[in-house]
Amino acid sequence: MLWDRKRKSLLLRFWQIRQRVLRSLINLTDMLLEFYGETCPHCIAVRPLIERLEKEEGVKVEKYEVWNNKENAKKMQEYAGGKCMGVSFFVNTETEDVICGEAEYERLKKWAGK
Repeated sequence: MLWDRKRKSLLLRFWQIRQRVLRSLINLTDMLLEFYGETCPHCIAVRPLIERLEKEEGVKVEKYEVWNNKENAKKMQEYAGGKCMGVSFFVNTETEDVICGEAEYERLKKWAGK
């Protein structure tokens, strides 16, 4: 009986670790996403804040230009799901937190989970 409890506990722990590893592998490059337009004034205004976030917090934001790239525009629509119809659009695929439009540095930091 003690062995069964230990075995169940070990199996549960293994499953939890496995799930964490799988989630991190899936989100390795796609955890933080930015969808932007090349000449969008809002996107240009937030660009230095994203660079600062990457430098200071050690995160990587995957950037997708959507005005000139149909595949990226389609990807944005899939993530937006009607939540945001314009750029800048930010998605944290791990927490599902989104930002639609310009944002202050502290909001971006919170979005990135920092």
